[in-house]
Amino acid sequence: MMVGARADAAAAGGATDGYPDEGGEPGSRRVPIRTPAPDQLRLLTKVARMYHERGLRQPQIAAQLHISQPRVSRLLKQAVEMGIVRTMVVPPTGVYTDLEEAIERRYGMADVVVVDAAGDGDEDVIPALGAAAAVYLETTLTGGDRIGISSWSATLLATVEAMRPRPIRVAEEVVQVIGGVGDAIAQVQATRLTGRLAELTGARPLFLPAPGLVGSSSARATLASDRLVAEVMAAWERLTTVLLGVGSLEPSPLRPDSGNAIAQEEQERLRRANAVGDICLRFFDEWGEPVPSTLDERVLGIAAAQLRQVSRRVAVAGGRRKYAAIRAALRGGWLNVLITDLGVARRLAEEQPIPRPR
Repeated sequence: MMVGARADAAAAGGATDGYPDEGGEPGSRRVPIRTPAPDQLRLLTKVARMYHERGLRQPQIAAQLHISQPRVSRLLKQAVEMGIVRTMVVPPTGVYTDLEEAIERRYGMADVVVVDAAGDGDEDVIPALGAAAAVYLETTLTGGDRIGISSWSATLLATVEAMRPRPIRVAEEVVQVIGGVGDAIAQVQATRLTGRLAELTGARPLFLPAPGLVGSSSARATLASDRLVAEVMAAWERLTTVLLGVGSLEPSPLRPDSGNAIAQEEQERLRRANAVGDICLRFFDEWGEPVPSTLDERVLGIAAAQLRQVSRRVAVAGGRRKYAAIRAALRGGWLNVLITDLGVARRLAEEQPIPRPR
């Protein structure tokens, strides 16, 4: 069974456009699928996720949710009929509209997508965020985009894995915005992300054949003068959309494996400078203000000022350990679209604002 979300009509409050045949015989009466209430949509999604993603059996679901097993069976069937079930379970669009709008107002965001993950650890959050981001991109990439993509993000890997190929070309270029070569694993991850997204969207891929973090500023300058690297860096000026992860000061598991890990002493210096997170190795404090460091001259990737010039800056990030970094990125205007989990979203919307120090 493939799971996903296609409940826009349902969230809008009207009947969906599905008309299943009764009995499946030719000429049988066709009955419109009626739109359930928002609470029922939530239950449909929860039951579908428990069954298809977590592998719980129907009696277990019935016992845990205190509903009958026949009702569980009916809900699973209805989830298929409504298109909620595809490759992964994503809450139907609009279920968390109030929460999304509250975050948009507070942080001046263009769009927020909230997904209900089973927990707040990476093992629960990453697949749910990837599924939600895949649906978001399938919906909003309509042609002509020049997309930048970060190479060190587990959530972006999950996003690309969950996307379906488009029948028409919906992007012109997919451009790597930070180097990925540290060792073979980093190269595979960066190439996989950039190449697969280009394949899915019909775009031309532009790979950055260089390390994301080099040993010195002179090494960076030498690499930046290479013709192939310079071509990719020039393409950053043309970006219309950029897809990003948000890093906490606790590094992603991809970084230590990549050969691009930040040395322990540099991490300590960043902590002393009050850094809480980064985007493409550009670090910032709890208010989203850049934290200068010696890393800046050694990073072969898009600069903070250049990133902010991209009209649509989409972050796919969530989980308990990322909360402080996500909040800081929003405060500092690093992002204008956020795809996150319900736990982070509630904290962002409900946390009492603290006056910014002068």
